[in-house]
Amino acid sequence: MAMAEALSNEGVQAAWIGLTEEVRTGVLLTLRNGRPFGSHVPYILGEQWTRAYIHVSRLALHSEHLLRDPRVGMFVSEPDRPGKNPLALRRMNLQGEAALLNVDALDYAEVKERYLARFPQSAMMFGFSDFALWELRLQDAHLVLGFGQAYMADATAPLSRIHQRPRMKPAQAET
Repeated sequence: MAMAEALSNEGVQAAWIGLTEEVRTGVLLTLRNGRPFGSHVPYILGEQWTRAYIHVSRLALHSEHLLRDPRVGMFVSEPDRPGKNPLALRRMNLQGEAALLNVDALDYAEVKERYLARFPQSAMMFGFSDFALWELRLQDAHLVLGFGQAYMADATAPLSRIHQRPRMKPAQAET
């Protein structure tokens, strides 16, 4: 099978935006007793992929985990459907650290407004004292757009993606 040609950074950016506009929820990965723990959460992204925001209850296990260890991952994938190859689904995996977004922070009101524009049914939860906005400060990204279309990026150059190519297997020695 021929290797797919790499997309331009603009093409990858358009695909990235399309995925995050279509898929409003992801799996938040925290650490529980040193092991990954997944929680389904709604999210919004900041201007770049280097920031994501979630609004969750402090009573939830994932909040408890984040307070103990801020290391975090976020996994977002298009839904599987009959007739689709599940291994070719578009998906992204982000890693970084989480911090509570203080209500006095300069961008709190703007983030809250954007969050409510995407999730208007969450308005009531902003009145609950146990709910808080978290900012996910993301350093690494891995985006898969299908077979042969995997890209990596880091926060130092968020709009520059590296096309991930498979390592070639060494030739088998004849016996």
